[in-house]
Amino acid sequence: MPSVDNRTELSSKEDYFLTAQDLINQVNSGASLVGKDLSKTDLYAIDLSGVDLTNANLSQATLTNANLSGANLTGANLTGTDLRGINLTGANLTGANLEGAYLNRSDLRQANFTDAKLDNVKLQVSLYDQATIFPEGFNYKNSGAVGPGANLNGAYLNTANLRRVDLTGAKLIGAYLSGADLTEAILENVSLSGANLQKAFLTGACLRNARLGSVELQGADLRAADLTGADLSHLQSIAGADFSLVKGLSQSDRAKLMSYPAQQLSTWNPYTRRNTLDSLNICV
Repeated sequence: MPSVDNRTELSSKEDYFLTAQDLINQVNSGASLVGKDLSKTDLYAIDLSGVDLTNANLSQATLTNANLSGANLTGANLTGTDLRGINLTGANLTGANLEGAYLNRSDLRQANFTDAKLDNVKLQVSLYDQATIFPEGFNYKNSGAVGPGANLNGAYLNTANLRRVDLTGAKLIGAYLSGADLTEAILENVSLSGANLQKAFLTGACLRNARLGSVELQGADLRAADLTGADLSHLQSIAGADFSLVKGLSQSDRAKLMSYPAQQLSTWNPYTRRNTLDSLNICV
């Protein structure tokens, strides 16, 4: 492996080996980071405030607790980047310029975008939470990002990793969530009418007062999910769905589910190896 002194001469392909301190040393020595390939680099808690990162490639980089306040990230690629926080403090992007930047599938939970420029920013399937701070007036709920109150009607979220994501009050009418991992996700008061949840993982998810009318639940894993007050009317199919140990399922709803055609009730869930009828008999 090259010595620290030679690392500044590495090609972009080898920049993967850079540490946060290496990068700071480069900045302090006057090196330009415009268009720099920093993909998959661990830059935990790095201070790049005010640095010009125009068109830089930061995809899948770790920027947890990083300071990017006032940084120029115009056109930068932050796809899949981790901008989360530890100890309730996320990445600081206060006043940063993110015009035209790509933040698709990035994790923005607890990140601070106060006064940041987000014109034409791409946020599809990025994750935010109640602690994420967006610029005043920014319409983040209709940006394609995933979080509390998000408008995701008809969104394609097949196989998405949404474990423990807070989607309280979100609109997911007709959304495609087949194979999505929603383990322990918060789906309270969510509108899921007509959504496709085939083979979705909803283990331990909170679905209190969720609207599930006409939802497709074939092969879904709902073990230990909280269905208190959930609307389960007119489900399209429950073939192979596993309801073992679900919470809050009323006797009338349980009876209604057990009245589905025998072919659906006898279908095995390929993951839990239990059929739907047996799962409905396993109560909390």
